[in-house]
Amino acid sequence: MSGVVQLSFHRKPSSLRYMLRGLTPTRRTADLHPQIVARWRNHRAEPSELASFLEITGLPEGRDLPLLYPHVFAFRLAMAVLTHPVFPVPIWVVLQTRNHLTQYRPIAVESVMDIETRVLGGRATVKGAEFDLRTTVRVDTTIAWESLVTFFARGRFGEPGPDSPLVRSPTEYGPLVAEWTPRNAGHWRFGRYTGDYNGIHFWDAYARRFGFPCALFHPPRVLGECLGRLAGPRGRGGSQRLDAWLKGPVPHGTPVRLHEVCGTDQTTFALFVERERPCIVGRLQQAA
Repeated sequence: MSGVVQLSFHRKPSSLRYMLRGLTPTRRTADLHPQIVARWRNHRAEPSELASFLEITGLPEGRDLPLLYPHVFAFRLAMAVLTHPVFPVPIWVVLQTRNHLTQYRPIAVESVMDIETRVLGGRATVKGAEFDLRTTVRVDTTIAWESLVTFFARGRFGEPGPDSPLVRSPTEYGPLVAEWTPRNAGHWRFGRYTGDYNGIHFWDAYARRFGFPCALFHPPRVLGECLGRLAGPRGRGGSQRLDAWLKGPVPHGTPVRLHEVCGTDQTTFALFVERERPCIVGRLQQAA
């Protein structure tokens, strides 16, 4: 493990520490394969936070944690990794583009979880570079849940290599199944869950500096609202896999529409704003 940056947490990682670190100028290396591992021991879902998370997303209550819970609440480890000086690009130029979540067995709400996030590696692309972060959740030393989350940074990083085999998203979106306007509230609460306090999610003026008309919802919040409205499986119980491609933002106060194709053991869905191109495409299925 020589040369590996190891971050260890025995309580919720402090967002103040890593957000301030993200603001500190530092000399970056060109290494697209930074060796960074972050671990969070003995995490247990707080009942009030879980109830609030379910209320915001519209996901149902149950004896087990929803598929999205580890993705949202363990995101602080990803933030700690992305803001570390060893990471080759500053977090402010990084966009989350793909989520691949796999639940191997249900996680009871009272479970004690050991969570680990590590950089699997990076690759140059035609328009920039992609970085894959793998997160695992262990309950009683057994992996119960894991994810592969891909982040993109625009720029020049050398000769492009082959695309990831996970880059292609479904193209059949199905009929309209739901229309709603996500509530323009609870942004700071959701920011506390993810540990993502990027101003683009809170302030219209800040978002306009980056070319958006107003502030943008946190992507996993919108993804949760999609799952809560699917006619097919909703990401709770059994062995499941969720693949989600984040293709565009969802601005605050914007009406959205959800399309869905239900199969025997999977459902494909797409969320649209005003444009014809979907902002989120997803596939929820029984895990192999």
